[in-house]
Amino acid sequence: MQTVRLFSIALILLITFGFHSRMANGQVLSADGQSATPNALADSTVKPGKAILFDLEAQFAKATAEGGGKAFATWFAEDGVSLGNGQAAVHGRDAIAKQATWSPKDYQLVWTPTDAEMSATGDMGYTWGHYEGRSHDADGNSKVTSGRYLTIWRKQPDGSWKVVLDASSDEPAGADDCCKLPPGE
Repeated sequence: MQTVRLFSIALILLITFGFHSRMANGQVLSADGQSATPNALADSTVKPGKAILFDLEAQFAKATAEGGGKAFATWFAEDGVSLGNGQAAVHGRDAIAKQATWSPKDYQLVWTPTDAEMSATGDMGYTWGHYEGRSHDADGNSKVTSGRYLTIWRKQPDGSWKVVLDASSDEPAGADDCCKLPPGE
């Protein structure tokens, strides 16, 4: 019953926030370069479950920054699901690993959670926040994609934690971007 409740909450978050994709070096930064999101691990009033989930996200992000897609895939449960922006669902860690082939030298995926919630039983939880993906196009120009993500975590029988669902969604275009034509048009 707790699992159903947790997934219901996660779905409400997906609908509410319109999820599409992820952000940078463990902190969401505002336009002036200052942290726009407080660091929950530095707040002594944070509940232990939230601190555990934030720590898992930090480890997950660090491993991905260092090892790219191969490292990203290792964090998924055997039956995990990845819901990438505009892509079909990918079921299972092996399938996710086959799809997540990027090198950290070619693509940098960084993120930080905005919030987290642990189940009452302490065996499942979710995090959500912002991400940023940085790469270069075929002409060598910098390309940045940013958006929001939701990760659902489940404690494994061996005591480790694995991702059972990772969903992401690109940020919508800014209001000033709605009516611009591409250069030269």
